[in-house]
Amino acid sequence: MHTVLDRFDRFDTAMNSWMVANSVVILRLSMGLVFVGFGLLKFFPGLSPIESLATRTTVILTLGIFSGHNAMDFVATLECVIGICFLTGRFLRVGVWLMLIQMIGAMSPIFLFFSELFPGPDHTPTLAAQYILKDIILVAAGMVIAATWSGARITIEPKSLRHSLRTRVPAVYGTRRSAGHVIAA
Repeated sequence: MHTVLDRFDRFDTAMNSWMVANSVVILRLSMGLVFVGFGLLKFFPGLSPIESLATRTTVILTLGIFSGHNAMDFVATLECVIGICFLTGRFLRVGVWLMLIQMIGAMSPIFLFFSELFPGPDHTPTLAAQYILKDIILVAAGMVIAATWSGARITIEPKSLRHSLRTRVPAVYGTRRSAGHVIAA
């Protein structure tokens, strides 16, 4: 007779297998949509909530080569190119390297405009600072995608490497076997 725990284990194993097979592609597509979406906003004056800060930052980082709305057009184009690389999976290496450059630019206001982004005696972050800090997640996601360039894949460990759940959790769970761990191959 199958217990609820056995059924959950089968469901968990099936979900884990699905995630192993699909998570990197979903991550890549999601990042592509984010970059294209935020990039498109920057083409239209007044739509991006970070327009002023992005423009000032771009002027400083490009030593004035791009200024005014040309600075926003530059950032918008860069973000859209990155997004298209991620969405199509073509020129992915170029897209990830461009993303690295863009992320340096996107996070530099923390250093360039610290007092503006973290005002007051407690230095609590403004909404713009929070908007910038979330880019840390994009960097980590880009690293996962970059790891797949040379064919690395997420796989399930062979059964010989799996550990029984009871070795990690109290004996209440009986002899249930774990679904395995995700490793880079």
